[in-house]
Amino acid sequence: MQPPLSMFLLSGLNETRHYRSLFFFLSFLCYSIIILVNVCLVLTIILNNEFHEPMYILLCAFCLNTIYGTAAFYPKFLSDLLSPVHVISYSGCLLQAQVLYSFGCSDLSILALMAYDRYLAICRPLEYHSVLPNQRVITLICLAWVTPFCIVSVSTFLTSRLKLCSSYLNRLICMNGSIVLLACFPAETFVNNVVSNLTIIIYGLHSVVIAWSYMFLIKTCFSSLENRKKFMQTCVPHLISLISFSVTILFDVIYIRFESNHLPPTLKYFVSIEFLIIPPIMNPLIYGFKLTQIRNKIIASLKMN
Repeated sequence: MQPPLSMFLLSGLNETRHYRSLFFFLSFLCYSIIILVNVCLVLTIILNNEFHEPMYILLCAFCLNTIYGTAAFYPKFLSDLLSPVHVISYSGCLLQAQVLYSFGCSDLSILALMAYDRYLAICRPLEYHSVLPNQRVITLICLAWVTPFCIVSVSTFLTSRLKLCSSYLNRLICMNGSIVLLACFPAETFVNNVVSNLTIIIYGLHSVVIAWSYMFLIKTCFSSLENRKKFMQTCVPHLISLISFSVTILFDVIYIRFESNHLPPTLKYFVSIEFLIIPPIMNPLIYGFKLTQIRNKIIASLKMN
């Protein structure tokens, strides 16, 4: 069916019109740091054979997913900051929503795999390499990318079939939930809401897996000094990443579903994109500084240059 609209008007940037240059500089700096630190970590892992182990392969996938997700936001956002007109095509809006949703779901899947990896390494060390060989890790990573993309594609397809009565998006970014609110006939969004809630349940179960893994990890680590050291070195960065991701996604879900008109516009827009600002910068920095082997390898590479 031919979409009723060809363009969307993004109103979120109207609040930045007096500070365009400042926001452009900060956004460009933020995106540059995200690309630099994540690419640095990815190359360090790929180019050094000692890092070709499940924990580091998962970390590499985590960083690659960050590069994928942020690419759907920053180039367009930076372009809009330089333009007097803030519009996005109908297909471009659906594509951005597809990438951002699949990025978030994949992040949670990879975090669940990282929790399981640490559980095996600390709680079942003798079975670690037999249960989680590199080839299986790569297969699981592919599933962690492909499965969310397919699930989100269903939601995006259902959204594309809706007849919309407005082209005005009160957002900085396109999200399926925001587009659904523009539907002419709210009754037609029932299936969209069901799929959306099922997706939340599916990825909510990932949180259960993570909590289960850490319950056993903490129980095991406090019984041994050696395991406590392993936990502090390899699990604390993962825990910080997990908490950071969970908090930012929780704020975003609350913002989309229970948006308050009493919040200052600048705060509302920051909350809606914080998952594209805080975790993408913080995660690789935490891992880079906390994981001794990676930190030493990066420092050695910088000294050589």
